[in-house]
Formats: sequence, structure tokens, C-alpha cells
Amino acid sequence: MGVTVTSVRGTAVGPSGEEGLDFLVDSGSQYTLLPEAAWRRIGLLPVRRQRFRLADGTLMERDISNCVVRLVELGETPTPVVLGQPGDVALLGAVTLEELGLVLNPFTRTLHHAALLMV
Repeated sequence: MGVTVTSVRGTAVGPSGEEGLDFLVDSGSQYTLLPEAAWRRIGLLPVRRQRFRLADGTLMERDISNCVVRLVELGETPTPVVLGQPGDVALLGAVTLEELGLVLNPFTRTLHHAALLMV
């Protein structure tokens, strides 16, 4: 059974604690993005920098770190995260979805465990 998704409740876990967040599910984004206040509170530090091209063609560079993302009733996984800037919202990207074995049905906007869809 899937969960209707516009957003999904989760927790980002870092070396200094954890932060509850409402993640907007964005399977078009490569990585999960954490708002600046959240990643700072849980003690994340940049481990590398990467360039991204936005849907409108704009190029940007952002710092990347790693943390554990835990989704209510859907599992948890270590995952790379983009360290957001002021005004950014929490996004749940394709890499984290794949690491959790989840797929987004774009027609019903529901998350499903990929293994259940193969049966």
C-alpha cells in the first residue's frame, strides 16, 4: 500500500543530533537537500562541492555532505545531501529514494517499495 505524497515526514540525523523535516518528494532532483538551519543544527560539514544544472538551465554549485535520512514507516539510509542555503526547502531526491528501495508513482503521487511492484 502506498502513501499519498506531496511531502513525506522524515528525520535527518547528523553528528550533533537529528532534525524532523517535511521533505518534498522530488524524483527529478539527484540528491536530497537539507535547509541551511537543519543541516547546521545536526552538525553537518561539507565534504565536497558539486555543480548542478537546474531545470531552467541555470548552473549552481553547492556543498555536499552525508547524513542518515529516516522516513516514517519507510526506512532509513545513509545518503549524500546538498547543504541548502537560506530559503531552501527540504527535498527528497532520487538517490535517497533508490537507496531506500522506493519509487514514486507520478500518476498517483504515492511512494512504493520497488520490490512490491515486481511481484
